Amino acid sequence: MEKEKDEKKLSWSELKGVVSDLRRQLSSLSTMVPTSITFRTLPDGRTRIYFLSTPQNGWETTLLFADVPNTNQPTSLRLPWQCVIESNFPSISSSNKFSREEQLLWERKRMTTWGINSYEIHSESGKIVFPAASSLFQCLDSGFSNGQLFPTKLRMTSSGAKINSQICPANPDLVAYICNHDIWVTHTLSGSNVRLTFAHKGGRNLADDPLYAGVPSYVMQEEFSRYQGYWWQPNSIGGVYRILYEEVDEGDVRVFCFPSSQSDSGEVEEFRFPRAGCANSKSYLKMIEFKVNEHLQIVDVCMLELQFSLSLLFPWMEYVVRAGWTPNSEYIWVQLLDRRQQRLELVLLSLSNFTEVLPLYDDSTIIHHNSPIVQVIYSQESNIWVNVNDLLHFLTSSDNNEVQFIWASEESGFRHLYLISAQIMPYTNGISESTETMDYVFLQPKIASKVALTQGDWEVLGQNLWVDNERQLVYFMGLKETPLEKHLYVVSLRRPGEVRLLTRPGFSYFVDFNKDCSMIVTVYSNIQKPPACQVFRITHTDWTVEGVTLTPLGYLMESMPLVNDSYSPELYTHEISSGHVLYAMVFKPHNFECGKKYPTVLNVYGGPEVQLVSNTFKGMRQLRMHMLAARGYCVVAIDSRGSQHRGLQFESYIKKRMGTVELQDQIEVLKWLSDTVHYIDLNRVAIHGWSYGGYLSLMGLINHPDVFKIAIAGAPVTNWSLYDTGYTERYMDLPDHNLEGYYEGNVLNYINKFPEEENRLLIIHGLIDENVHFYHTSQLINSLVKAGKPYQLQIYPNERHSLRHLDASKHYETTLLSFLQNHL
Repeated sequence: MEKEKDEKKLSWSELKGVVSDLRRQLSSLSTMVPTSITFRTLPDGRTRIYFLSTPQNGWETTLLFADVPNTNQPTSLRLPWQCVIESNFPSISSSNKFSREEQLLWERKRMTTWGINSYEIHSESGKIVFPAASSLFQCLDSGFSNGQLFPTKLRMTSSGAKINSQICPANPDLVAYICNHDIWVTHTLSGSNVRLTFAHKGGRNLADDPLYAGVPSYVMQEEFSRYQGYWWQPNSIGGVYRILYEEVDEGDVRVFCFPSSQSDSGEVEEFRFPRAGCANSKSYLKMIEFKVNEHLQIVDVCMLELQFSLSLLFPWMEYVVRAGWTPNSEYIWVQLLDRRQQRLELVLLSLSNFTEVLPLYDDSTIIHHNSPIVQVIYSQESNIWVNVNDLLHFLTSSDNNEVQFIWASEESGFRHLYLISAQIMPYTNGISESTETMDYVFLQPKIASKVALTQGDWEVLGQNLWVDNERQLVYFMGLKETPLEKHLYVVSLRRPGEVRLLTRPGFSYFVDFNKDCSMIVTVYSNIQKPPACQVFRITHTDWTVEGVTLTPLGYLMESMPLVNDSYSPELYTHEISSGHVLYAMVFKPHNFECGKKYPTVLNVYGGPEVQLVSNTFKGMRQLRMHMLAARGYCVVAIDSRGSQHRGLQFESYIKKRMGTVELQDQIEVLKWLSDTVHYIDLNRVAIHGWSYGGYLSLMGLINHPDVFKIAIAGAPVTNWSLYDTGYTERYMDLPDHNLEGYYEGNVLNYINKFPEEENRLLIIHGLIDENVHFYHTSQLINSLVKAGKPYQLQIYPNERHSLRHLDASKHYETTLLSFLQNHL
């Protein structure tokens, strides 16, 4: 048997060919689902839907549109796509290199496509702005033309990559953007181009240039998913345009060096990275005001600062996790989070808190103008941690001393929606002299009413919320049916608690709404059916949730039949010994024969914020799982305790003890699966994962060498003290508060437990990974060498954390197949 197995081994060159062939064979798994969907009502009343995708015969993502016919009659027709901008836009395809800023933004957002991957549209005017090849381009869709538009490059005097552009909602001729870590604004008709902030010097030495304006810190982007650092005021008041922005001071954050991704000459790039227990960046809210004169020039630029900083008013604050304007433009709202991420407060700031630098009188007295207000309108605490979400919607209120909003909280153990009315304490003294900030600061929320709109042992998803103000209906995504399927629901503000399912069980959905909640685009799939994208009109027979009707108007994309039924994994449910129900997913080998046992790869992540197992189609993002199954391996994925979408208590099993219960659960379910499906060879099991999965792969080989014959650890964390503050401290607490947990979760403390046998450990890492630094792996290698433990190492010199480049990706797949073939 062993001899027969050896005869089937392929050389490295042959495996490279296999990888290329498998990529071609599995290309049918690639479905270019429309993303970044925007709706616009055209002058003739039609609805135009804009989206990003790859057109037929194209190879880069571009901006497309489809027009929806004016009808309420159900139809299953395919809505034809048309390019707004030509595919393979010349300015993109002709650029071989992208700026460091662009690359890092793509890395933070985990983008995998090339081409136009973001755009902005001003719905009323049809103005479109998008970044490409470090520049900004604009075009105008009048709505009458069904042909392709020809973008022009915005005239800008600034040198450097232009990113994070935003069209002014009150004037589409104004476009703000970030260049060299400062905010600029351009008037697209006159070409007036002004640098608004002067935080960043632009020097080569990062240590001497720690300030950024309008750019969130690394931790804010990577761990709190906020990529925006400035916010236009929704309305222009008195001809004044305002931008709220965040100034970040990283002076206390340690600088690390990596080989440059832009050069092969040995140059290095500097990054600031706050390790657990170390100093974070500081955040300050500021504001810019300016006007546009009769010659369309940007003039009268004025810089405003808070009279009292947030850190002075809220000394416990560590992170500004969310910020924005109320819809009426009267208030700024901010969400503040403490260092241990167990206290979150929602605060309103009146505009009059922002002022030009004023002289001090008697070193203590400040003149306050126009009734400044700092009002906490909601506060929540958790003895586990607070999961920050994007579910905040301010409602219109007729009472100037009250604010009403929809808010999401996990105080019940599961994220649910609440309708909250909070009082705003009046301050009507006009101009006053005060030595006490507390005269206008209200740190305790005055809750007039709080009503749970949803409840139960299931989770409302944390990204999107849509409100039909006229009918007082709230649409949201949730997991009421099963944790494996995302569905659209509706609840009425008039009848809280009456939640109605609007999408079809047996599928999982992603949804986008137009502004007045009269039309939606849904992308849906299940484990056996590739994604489809369908447009629906929403109509009503009355104001209740039962009166909501979804009428199909056509498809943007129909589900394509599977080329091979083997591409569909099977889902399993098992109650483990702790009493928890866990979910697993099994990819059968494509050459499956009954009665035969197969070598098995446990594809593990196991950490928080991720769900691997769901009733959704597993396409190109799971390419490696499909590839392994095609090569005769059984591939298993399990969501253990600590994973996402099961409620706060389920997540909290990893609190202060990462690397423990996750592996116990994975092994228990793996053994149950072996007894259930009868084709898993428990004597030949590999554990493989990336990032947190790489960490668990190492811990698996350390603590369970009898279960896992080999481990393949990609970009593994080896010591949580070396990882960033935002993530590590949320789950492990600060190092000084959890010495035992950090010690027991440290791979470097178990070097002697690694196997003595050769060919049981493969470590893979990108040299310029600024998320899990290569230092994790170098520390591990040094310890393994000192202990005389065998290992194999594969380094990718120019790769970041996501291993995005195709050549490196193919090489990694060849390495993976070679190691498995030779040693499993």
